[in-house]
Amino acid sequence: MDSVIDSTVIDQLDAEQLRALAKRLVSEVRYKQATIDKLTHEMAVLKRLKFAARSESFTGEQRSLLEEAIEEDLESLACEIEAAQPDGSAPTPKQQPKRQMLPPNLPRREIRHEPDSTTCGCGCQLKRIGEDVAEKLDYSPGTFSVERHIRGKWVCGRCETLVQAPVPAHVIDKGLPTTGLLAQVLVAKYADHLPLHRQEGIFGRAGLALSRSTLAQWVGACGMQLQPLVDALKAAILSRPVLHADETPVAILKPGLGKTHRAYLWTYGTTVFDPVRAVVYDFAETRSGRHAQAFLGTDTSSGWCGTLVCDDYAGYKQLFGDRIAEADCLAHARRKFFDLWVNHKSTVAEQALQFFVRLYDIEREVQDLDAAERHRIRQLKAKPVADDLRAWLLSQRLKVPEGSATARAIDYTLNRWAALTRFLDDGHLPVDNNWIENRIRPIALGRNNWLFAGSLRAGQRAAAVMSLIQSARMNDLDPYAYLRDVLERLPTHPASAIAELLPHRWRPSSTL
Repeated sequence: MDSVIDSTVIDQLDAEQLRALAKRLVSEVRYKQATIDKLTHEMAVLKRLKFAARSESFTGEQRSLLEEAIEEDLESLACEIEAAQPDGSAPTPKQQPKRQMLPPNLPRREIRHEPDSTTCGCGCQLKRIGEDVAEKLDYSPGTFSVERHIRGKWVCGRCETLVQAPVPAHVIDKGLPTTGLLAQVLVAKYADHLPLHRQEGIFGRAGLALSRSTLAQWVGACGMQLQPLVDALKAAILSRPVLHADETPVAILKPGLGKTHRAYLWTYGTTVFDPVRAVVYDFAETRSGRHAQAFLGTDTSSGWCGTLVCDDYAGYKQLFGDRIAEADCLAHARRKFFDLWVNHKSTVAEQALQFFVRLYDIEREVQDLDAAERHRIRQLKAKPVADDLRAWLLSQRLKVPEGSATARAIDYTLNRWAALTRFLDDGHLPVDNNWIENRIRPIALGRNNWLFAGSLRAGQRAAAVMSLIQSARMNDLDPYAYLRDVLERLPTHPASAIAELLPHRWRPSSTL
């Protein structure tokens, strides 16, 4: 809500309207102050943890990961507090460390900023009396360089008016790094699994003394700036009629406990058949189904409606009803029989696997067809195979001992038959959940590096950036080029058009 009210508008209000306006403004100020107080308290807690972490019984690498995550949180909180300041009030000044001169041996590229017109408002010709130079450290894959932003100073000899081109908007105001360097740090941390203390060493070998605390502040600031884009990505996903869902454990370093704690990264994404290729990660401290409910908004009348493709985890069960249909993963049912065959050479499992082979052969046949044709062929070819499989399982269940591994595999499939075969009646549905499980694989590969601070903030920031990086990959984009362009455009991009920057809609700017 905009709290800036034009004085001419106020003059036109009657007494009752003025009272209502005053009440609204007071309410806004109280809300912002409460937000600032909450964030300030959280910042104070993190500052204590920052100094206490050194005494915890962590390994050297664990301690480094914890300290850099706290630094990221602190910078993110500082940005949020500044954004929450009431209009017109000055934010609390931050102490800026003295910036070291950039190495003179780096190549430099000059970018000049001059006024559109050198004619003063009084009609006189302006004279150039000097310039301001600001150097930013740039990075393109494999190469460091320096951008020299030169802003000429022009003055009018008659009225002494000083004119300079405005400072270009930047994702980190008055910061040292260009968006190219910021994109490199984010991609290295969240796609290449390089914690900041390792990046610090890499930059040091290149002759650049960039401390991990500085890198962490950049990551924290970028995480806050990218959040509106991640929110738009989530909204885009929730507009699709079919979604995948899965979850994987990650570790958190808990200050005060001296050990790791298990948390979960929930993954939601569109299907392989959907023209919108997108995935969103949601970090949560537990595996409780309430996290899926909150993400999908099922506790509200405007929550998501559609078909959810997932495994048989009980946390999803409370989602299903009139608005959300369940589609189970056929690969999980097949896996029960595959394990029986590998471990015990079960003949029953071997015969069951032959049915699954036939079903997957048909799926490969319809992979590139449209939904209507896929449904037609599934009904023609796959449904008879599925019916034969069910009849065969029912007959075999009468022959195997109660409580045996074979009985459990058969019961798993029969008890979930409706959800397992829902794909037969809808050409938009995939046969299994493997597509989204592959989207989790990058997290599994870098699992040792996903060690977050004790708050949700660091985990949520990692999930947000990884959502953009992985969605970019799904759309065959270079994550570095994508993030660099997005960070360049975000400061001046209209909030109402934020969806234009989503990976599946993004078009590179002319400067790339």
